[in-house]
Amino acid sequence: MFSRTSLLAFLIAILVTLVCFKSCSVFAEHNGFDLSESLIPAEKILPGGPARDGIPSIDKPEFIAAKQAGGWQDDQQVLSLTLAGITRAYPINILNWHEIVNDNFGGQPVVISYCPLCGTGMAFSADMNGEALTFGVSGLLYNSDVLLYDRQSDSLWSQLKSQAVTGKYKGQKLTQLPLNQMTWKEWKARYPDGEVLSRNTGYSRDYSQSPYGSYDESPVLYFPVEFRSQAYHPKERVLGVEVDGKFKAYPFAELSKISNDELLDEFNGTQFKLRFNTSSRTGEVVDAETGQAYPAVNSFWFAWYTFHPDTDVYKAK
Repeated sequence: MFSRTSLLAFLIAILVTLVCFKSCSVFAEHNGFDLSESLIPAEKILPGGPARDGIPSIDKPEFIAAKQAGGWQDDQQVLSLTLAGITRAYPINILNWHEIVNDNFGGQPVVISYCPLCGTGMAFSADMNGEALTFGVSGLLYNSDVLLYDRQSDSLWSQLKSQAVTGKYKGQKLTQLPLNQMTWKEWKARYPDGEVLSRNTGYSRDYSQSPYGSYDESPVLYFPVEFRSQAYHPKERVLGVEVDGKFKAYPFAELSKISNDELLDEFNGTQFKLRFNTSSRTGEVVDAETGQAYPAVNSFWFAWYTFHPDTDVYKAK
């Protein structure tokens, strides 16, 4: 028979075990990341399926001179970044399988990120207060968008918010770089002396195929999002810009109504020039006054809207 003291100790031990089991289960469900003080509600951070690093980032990228790179079809798309006098292309066919490339431009650490579920390619400086961060795929999603994590602090970073939502860097923003999406044919013509990410990634993947099938055209979303809009097809492509905390989307459905392939527009005190191709749904944004490339996001409409439900939207006259 248990004494009263022994019975109480036994019950406490069971309770502690149950609490620990639940905590450990939640910890495992979130791929080992601590969400207890997250800037976004922890219940809205969902497991995407793969474990942490189950989608492997490319940490030692190899590049091929544009003139020597072959095997890509003219209409296949790439993300292009020019920095420190270097221009590099990152084929989306590769990024669909890896989502993150940790790169370096003349000593400047950079992370290239692509979320296949949101159709968003974004580049950021990986220099955080003098510390060079390297990133991996957490396997977690917020509003269907990839959550990156840095291997130095285990902080989780929302791609479309450009911000750390947990950990040491919680609340800090990444500096977005002007990353343009275009066809392989256009990129080769514009940057004949550029470099393209090699298929020699260290992993065995079929880079001629997308693991997401017809997802880009389907109205179906794989994961719930906070805000929805029926104004356009969920996968309608938009070019999105931010100016001092204000957001504006330029849907290609609207741009296609313009007689030429350029648009001059003013938003929140800044004049932009958009150059675009409505057939490939690609384009770029430059500051109309300086001619400098402006960071923009080529995104599915649903993704842009769920992160920026108060966004302005360009309407063709």
